[in-house]
Amino acid sequence: MAFAAGGGAPKSQIGVARAVPASGGSLQRPVRRFRRTIRVTVHRIEANRRARLRRQRRQLYATLPAGVTMSTLESIGACESGSDPTAVSSDGSYRGKYQFDYGTWKSVGGSGDPAAAPEAEQDYRAALLYSRSGSSPWPVCG
Repeated sequence: MAFAAGGGAPKSQIGVARAVPASGGSLQRPVRRFRRTIRVTVHRIEANRRARLRRQRRQLYATLPAGVTMSTLESIGACESGSDPTAVSSDGSYRGKYQFDYGTWKSVGGSGDPAAAPEAEQDYRAALLYSRSGSSPWPVCG
């Protein structure tokens, strides 16, 4: 076994000690890549879950109640809010594409804020209201 110049540890041990940094730096890059892979995978899983929920909501509200056409709803929505499903009146009492107030929204089975509901749900709830009451809930636009 050969010794390093100046005595002390054998050369073979010195070479090994220099090859592996004490800070563990040789593992930092693979660990960073692994963490990034996890982040990307989690993001993809969440995106797929959100897309699946959107598809389910669209299917749930795809069929309008009998006698109500999409063209009728489109004309009401265009008049009430410019077809903006997130529209809120200046005083905040009328919300969403069809400018529901909270009481009317609840009366057709809605929950929460109408302006936060998916557009397909707003269309469905407006169609329910139209099938029950005709155009009277929208005196100007109906």
